[in-house]
Amino acid sequence: MKIAKKQEADKLTLTLVLNGRLDTTTSSLLAEEITPEALAEINELVMDMAGIDYVSSAGLRIILDAQKKMNQKNGKMTLVKVNGPVMEVFEMTGFSDILTIERA
Repeated sequence: MKIAKKQEADKLTLTLVLNGRLDTTTSSLLAEEITPEALAEINELVMDMAGIDYVSSAGLRIILDAQKKMNQKNGKMTLVKVNGPVMEVFEMTGFSDILTIERA
């Protein structure tokens, strides 16, 4: 798994290259990128989900944690390039009501 990072001023974009899965095995790697220290100077977090076609409960937990961290600092988080199957998971779990999501 690989996560490409691009920072522009106070905006951080994480492109998730996770071989299609954000699950128990890969979610810890994403968690390392969204620590309070990593987000200290960040007011906008973008997660590019183009490479993701499956999200488990472990992946959902990490995404929710990132949203909470950004909320605490009055920041903004957006998930972009979310495909149909992943969007279905967000809708079934109610995450689509609390996350800013742009479909693929």
